[in-house]
Amino acid sequence: MAVASVGPGVPPPAAGPGAGPGPAEGADVFFVALSAGFTSLSHPLLYVKLLVQVGHEPLPPTLGRNLLGRKVLYLPGFFTYARHIVRVDGKKGLFRGLTPRIISSTLSTVTRGQVKKAFPLEDMEHVSNKDDVKTSLKKVVKETSHEMMMQCVSRVMSHPLHVISMRCMVQFVGREVKYGGVFSSIGTILKEEGFWGFFVGLIPHILGDVVFLWCCNLLAHFINTYAVDDSFNQASVIRSYTKFVMGIAVSMLTYPFLLVGDLMAVNNCGLRAGLPPYTPVFSSWIHCWKHLSAQGQLFRGSSLLFRRASPSAAFLFD
Repeated sequence: MAVASVGPGVPPPAAGPGAGPGPAEGADVFFVALSAGFTSLSHPLLYVKLLVQVGHEPLPPTLGRNLLGRKVLYLPGFFTYARHIVRVDGKKGLFRGLTPRIISSTLSTVTRGQVKKAFPLEDMEHVSNKDDVKTSLKKVVKETSHEMMMQCVSRVMSHPLHVISMRCMVQFVGREVKYGGVFSSIGTILKEEGFWGFFVGLIPHILGDVVFLWCCNLLAHFINTYAVDDSFNQASVIRSYTKFVMGIAVSMLTYPFLLVGDLMAVNNCGLRAGLPPYTPVFSSWIHCWKHLSAQGQLFRGSSLLFRRASPSAAFLFD
């Protein structure tokens, strides 16, 4: 956002008494509200995804056919699973764990904004088509490092509420009420696990974020530099979508980090979904990764529409 320039060392004019919030503050409030709204709308989808991630399959698979006409077993998709939750808990049940998730999302948005203010983007040079290969690569590395710093700080700040939200949601599996309000959940975690209990599953989440950012930005840069010819009349349009397309592709590759992080957040916390027979008690996130890899389940929950039942997967049907 452009602002009026002032001379070096000259402070900007102070707002008078009764003046409303400035454009920057208004934009911050808007993005926080937008983030909270999107979080609320997407919560049922994340809720169903988490229950699938922990291996909770309350409905049996159904027989269907694939594109080749072969008979295969399909697990219930998002809409069937959501209807089951509504039958058990009512429509409000689809929003179990929403409050801590909104707080987590708000903390993440506010933290990113504060980091941006502390390290303004205006101080950085953005990549230009006029740059040579070496210069443009340096700028991409610098921009990605800045994004990584913002993402890591916001992830650390918001993760405790993320853990609480995950645990509130998986109580659906065992019908527990151990984690209720935000403050009571904070007290429970402090009492049973101590301060570090708020950060279980943080490392795989951060690693996933870092791998995603670097792969996405570098791949987009190399494709725009070496694969998109400037002589093509739609080159600028293609370049503008490259990063978006790369983001979708890379997010699939980094999904196992998200899965492992979420499973570690609920593992061995006193809830049925985090204890045998649903899942072993993991000694570390690497142990969790190896266990899922051995079962061929590193991408469990990545798709919620067409979920083919894997013969090697171990599901518990209620």
